[in-house]
Amino acid sequence: MLVADGLVKRYGDVTALDSFDLRVSPGEIAGLVGHNGAGKTTFFEVAAGLIAPDAGSVRVDGEVGMAPQRLALYPSVTVRETLRLFGGLAGLRGGVLARAIEATAAELALEEVLDRRVSVLSGGQQRRTQAATALLPDPGVLLLDEPTAGADPETRAALLRAVRKRADRGASVVYCTHYLPELTELGATIAVARNGRVIARGTGAELLKDLPGEVRVTVDGGEEIAVPTTDPTATLAALLRDLHDRGRPVRGVDIRQPSLDDLYRELSHHADHANHAC
Repeated sequence: MLVADGLVKRYGDVTALDSFDLRVSPGEIAGLVGHNGAGKTTFFEVAAGLIAPDAGSVRVDGEVGMAPQRLALYPSVTVRETLRLFGGLAGLRGGVLARAIEATAAELALEEVLDRRVSVLSGGQQRRTQAATALLPDPGVLLLDEPTAGADPETRAALLRAVRKRADRGASVVYCTHYLPELTELGATIAVARNGRVIARGTGAELLKDLPGEVRVTVDGGEEIAVPTTDPTATLAALLRDLHDRGRPVRGVDIRQPSLDDLYRELSHHADHANHAC
């Protein structure tokens, strides 16, 4: 369980968190999305205990594992030594630590590079190593800040499998990303952050239900007709009838459902409009 209640964090005249609220249940993956400057990284630092808030509180059940957006690894040591260090800091010892290192390395396709220095690893291997430092102790709360940024497909797939596995074992996961399809793949709930607070929260289905999708029809000659709609079936039927009556043969039909990108654009548009109104 992770509960953030009314978090405020200021840096001089800049308010990074402004009554930031977030609750993540055991077994839940909460996708935290928002533009740069929305307060996401500051929230992670407060939740991990790295910085203190000016107001508000965070409650977590169990240990916290965090993988920051920027790589934070020691280049001169090996992957095994890195995991041994972070596992030891989390309280793992002896055979328990050794088994956790082997299991996590296998999970993230790091077995062949365990005894290589971090400095000689590829970017994807370094990204997986950093994620492994957070995943290794099997924490009750997992904070992942852009864990697949710049990652290759192998790294991305391995990380998503590992995150889903931790949630299935009961971890509360906050997964920050700009790559919204990952949240769909993870079955994540969504928290949209803007200007230091969460402005929308729910499942993807709940947040997308009132957003328009689009019906796109291609007619003879290659012309495309696109119609925004919240009822694709009825809209398509009406459009096909109209084109038939006008003697315009249809060559292709595509129905696009609303996406998380649409949601974020809509929320940002309303927030911008509200700010201008003020």
